[in-house]
Amino acid sequence: MTQVLVAMSGGVDSSVAAALAVEAGWDVTGVHLKLADTPAHLQVQGKGCCTLADADDARRVAGTLGIPFYVWDMAEEFQRAVVDDFAGEYARGRTPNPCARCNERVKVVGLLARARALGFDALATGHYARVEEGRLYRAADRAKDQSYVLYMLGPGELDHLRLPLGRLTKPEVRATAARLGLRTAAKPESFDVCFVPDGDTAGWLERRLGRRPGQVVDAGGQVLGGHQGAYRYTVGQRRGLGVAAPTPRYVLRVEPAAARVVVGDRSELAVRSVELEGATATDGRGLPPGPARVRLRAHGQEARCQVVPGPERSGRVRLDLDEPAAAVAPGQAGVLYDGDLVLGGGTVAATVPAASASPEA
Repeated sequence: MTQVLVAMSGGVDSSVAAALAVEAGWDVTGVHLKLADTPAHLQVQGKGCCTLADADDARRVAGTLGIPFYVWDMAEEFQRAVVDDFAGEYARGRTPNPCARCNERVKVVGLLARARALGFDALATGHYARVEEGRLYRAADRAKDQSYVLYMLGPGELDHLRLPLGRLTKPEVRATAARLGLRTAAKPESFDVCFVPDGDTAGWLERRLGRRPGQVVDAGGQVLGGHQGAYRYTVGQRRGLGVAAPTPRYVLRVEPAAARVVVGDRSELAVRSVELEGATATDGRGLPPGPARVRLRAHGQEARCQVVPGPERSGRVRLDLDEPAAAVAPGQAGVLYDGDLVLGGGTVAATVPAASASPEA
């Protein structure tokens, strides 16, 4: 019998993933990960992750399903690989995607490695995506699709990953939970960065990095105002700039070394080329050159592009966009698709403005 470890966050998605794993006839064990080390008095139900209430919900669902259940403390790995990385990326003037990094280092790749070392055949999670014949595809529910934050998975992971929700819609998942009498059937979702339970990312960063005053300038260097930390800003941001101008201004670049935030017109946000670093392919053979579609932020529109591989073993590729894209922030993931098939992706390292011939980090 296939032995499967199911990651159970305490939400409805992972609860149903566990239930479907049991229905599939697998030998199922549930595990809840203690990740963010948030003090109990700051834990808010529906905000953040791995609260005491979440662990209790996961434990009770496991009891309903009649499966063994454990809590694993992976807070140290999470702190180092996700939380510290998150703060470090903002300090560098970049805008990270903590969910992708967490899947890469902890929740999927890291957990799967631990599961395999303990003798499990596979890991199952509540992600909305599909694995078919060893390849990663979008979920049937496009509104919930999470393939964007799983792009870094290769054959070694995909061969041992089970995604029971891949062909279900969110309403079907909730209906399944209700049918099975799972206590999480109507539990609300959390949309905040899980280790910033109050949702105030700028305040969280200031407490970590301290105030770092600097200037807000236009593309020509004219000073328009000041700020208390360049890490508070991201490319494409319009609100909260604290500058007066006859037309709306948007963040074009964040230059932490100079403590400077550069703003300009919306038209100046357009880029015609994007360079990815740390690029990987889901087939393990490298991203193929030629046409593809790319998503440059989690909820952004896809754009047609041409993939141009960089030097061998550099981990870099260039994406020449068919049409200029706006507000592409370094640090975000660039994920490539061929229809529903996820080809792979990498982290945005640099862009070439549509009106320029030189890259900007």
